[in-house]
Amino acid sequence: MKTMLITGGCGFIGINAADHFINEGYKIILFDNFSRAKIEHNVNWLKKKHGKKFEVIKGDVVYDVKKLNEISERADVILHLAAQVAVTTSITDPLTDINTNVMGTYNVLEAARRSEREPIVIYSSTNKVYGGLEQFKVIEGEKKYEFEDIDGVTENVNLDFHSPYGCSKGAADQYVRDYARVYGLKTVVFRQSCVYGENQYGVEDQGWIAWFIIASLLGKTITVYGNGKQVRDILFVDDLVMAYDKAIKNINKVKGEIFNIGGGKENALSLLEFIEILNKLLGKKIEYAFSDWRQGDQPIFISDNTKIIKSLNWNIKIGYNEGIKRIFNWAKNNFALIKN
Repeated sequence: MKTMLITGGCGFIGINAADHFINEGYKIILFDNFSRAKIEHNVNWLKKKHGKKFEVIKGDVVYDVKKLNEISERADVILHLAAQVAVTTSITDPLTDINTNVMGTYNVLEAARRSEREPIVIYSSTNKVYGGLEQFKVIEGEKKYEFEDIDGVTENVNLDFHSPYGCSKGAADQYVRDYARVYGLKTVVFRQSCVYGENQYGVEDQGWIAWFIIASLLGKTITVYGNGKQVRDILFVDDLVMAYDKAIKNINKVKGEIFNIGGGKENALSLLEFIEILNKLLGKKIEYAFSDWRQGDQPIFISDNTKIIKSLNWNIKIGYNEGIKRIFNWAKNNFALIKN
């Protein structure tokens, strides 16, 4: 039986990945510092499904290096998800951001490099490494922005870190790639767009799909930063996890590679368009108010998935209509938990 270590493993993507890879026959170790709210509910959900088929170890990728090194010696695969994940938080507390995202990733890479098992390292990066994308012409429509000359952003677009979060994730992104080139580690970087799905306890500055749904169910007024025409290509978490799976199974083909991954043009929505979908699901209009644009916020991001589709024969299975209904129903069914 192969062992997978998932850093930040008790978070939203982590437990969905754990669920999948337990079903694939892996022994799972979740390594998490339990800093995010609702983490214990994620662990309980996984226990109900899988009992004792996984292990939880409390620890921090920045400060518990000895513990991280010991666990890495048991791992055949490291899925590195532990991170500071919000642009706004990075602006107010850049030191924690750089420590978590850069030093934490360095510690994971060093643990993998020293391990006799030579584990695969899958790294969760972000589309924010491309900055504001000012080099592309954007058309402003009635409800959304659109690229004028491209369908989506490819991996060949120059990096342009914007915001401390973009800088820290981008630096880590490049370290992961370089450890493949210099030290021969079997690494893969995924520059992820807006990932959403069940078990996502979104908050205002991270996980906007989940947050809009949760806030609307709680009767809260939603704050729309900017004009609401910002566009993101949304990707259901199950499809992301399948990409991780395919990369692991084809590691000799894709080691050292970087992939953009998102919902693509077919799953691109503006905030205003999503609010309209949410109104229909709720059967009423939700309350929202506008506020100033946030620093580092891209008017539009759509991932060009061509490279990952060709390299891994990966395709999106869950479009936004199905995905939004699934997360909406999950939030309704767990309303008491969310409310409390």
